[in-house]
Amino acid sequence: MTTDALRQQVDRSLRLFVDRQEPAFGNPGLEPLLAAAHDLLAGGKRLRPAFCYWGWRGAGGADLPGVFAAAASLELLQASALVHDDVMDKSDLRRGMPSAHRRFQALHEKGGWHGSAEQFGEGAAILLGNLMLIWAGEMWRTSGLPPESLAAAQPLHDHMRTELMCGQYLDLLEQAHGENTFDSALRVALYKSGRYSVEQPLRLGLVLAARADEPWIDELCVEYGRRVGIAFQLRDDVLGVFGDPAETGKPAGDDLREGKRTMLVARTLAAASAADAQVVRRLLGDPALDEEGVAALRSIIEDTGALRECENQIATYLDEALAALDKAPITDEARKALDDLAVAATSRTS
Repeated sequence: MTTDALRQQVDRSLRLFVDRQEPAFGNPGLEPLLAAAHDLLAGGKRLRPAFCYWGWRGAGGADLPGVFAAAASLELLQASALVHDDVMDKSDLRRGMPSAHRRFQALHEKGGWHGSAEQFGEGAAILLGNLMLIWAGEMWRTSGLPPESLAAAQPLHDHMRTELMCGQYLDLLEQAHGENTFDSALRVALYKSGRYSVEQPLRLGLVLAARADEPWIDELCVEYGRRVGIAFQLRDDVLGVFGDPAETGKPAGDDLREGKRTMLVARTLAAASAADAQVVRRLLGDPALDEEGVAALRSIIEDTGALRECENQIATYLDEALAALDKAPITDEARKALDDLAVAATSRTS
């Protein structure tokens, strides 16, 4: 199963699932909601389904059609999180296109409807995110995998969704507190992204096939999955400040305007001079931050060595994860695929 072939299977599963929902959208007023769902699900790197699929294969699971649907359900969970995240961060773009709440806001403005277009956009986006969350559970349950496999992994699936919501709240809390440490930013990253991006999808796939959370599964998921997840989030932190908008689909320095209290920012504040730290605190979270302000913050981040330190940590976490993977009792095919996935997740440009 090549990367492209797996992606095609995931894409196909998502299309078939959403197509089955169309009868519920017979009211013409619901057409924009369904269209937004289709467009949102058309993009993405499909990393979470890939980690789930190769966990399944690694524990001896066969290429059953149901595994692609079960793995693809994680994309619906991801879509839900992205829509809600963009509302909370007031992000204008997602993957180079208007974010969901801006899309619905534009619909309101174009129609000349009553009330606040911004409030309508945010409300509609929250409902879209909720819809995706509901669909994630439905697609998982109706994937077609053996009932005993789904039953064994159901507690993990439930916990992953709860953990994600807790992570979103901790992210809001971290920004509200204003100051953060690397450790506190790491805790948020683990809850909000690191674990549900790598560790938990991998664990789901392994438990679906093994039908039990055996000790070696937990060891692999922590030693490999958690480390790749942290490195994945560190890469996300770097791209949020230094990423190319043509690759990330978001304006340059968008995380800085949104005031994201990332591990990269925590490292910067810990190492900055008093004067530089004052500049960071003044500019971070300014929605009107211009190119000059972004450049000033980037310069401080680089001068403090925070960027270099994050890159070094990414490399260290990756090396440790791959060493743990070498010892895992999984199939050679899955080991090679998970090796490649770890590199792809931590060296990406978008």
